[in-house]
Amino acid sequence: MNQLKPYQFSAINAISLVLIGGYGYIQSETPSPTALIPVIIGALLLLMNGGIKSENKLVAHIAVTLTLLILFGLTMPMLGAIERGDNFAIMRCGIMIVTSVAAMASFIISFINARKKD
Repeated sequence: MNQLKPYQFSAINAISLVLIGGYGYIQSETPSPTALIPVIIGALLLLMNGGIKSENKLVAHIAVTLTLLILFGLTMPMLGAIERGDNFAIMRCGIMIVTSVAAMASFIISFINARKKD
């Protein structure tokens, strides 16, 4: 079975952040500029995907840092959505959190495997 590579997980996460984050911003009755943070981070991750694919360590570490930041950054919107009982917002945040966790796990596994090779 062919496993997904870190750049593929990162691309899936980036696309999720851009599309779902953008949709959440557009459909909001009172959109806040901070709601665009996932979109911006997703766009940056997409721009870095070539460097991740070519195994550029600096780019990969920057991507991991951004992924970790967005993962932490999504906790407050998720808690707010839960508090409001907004199931659609919970689903949106949940998808972005799951894709971010998957990308983080893929990066960590990749870093561990690279360390073992050295």
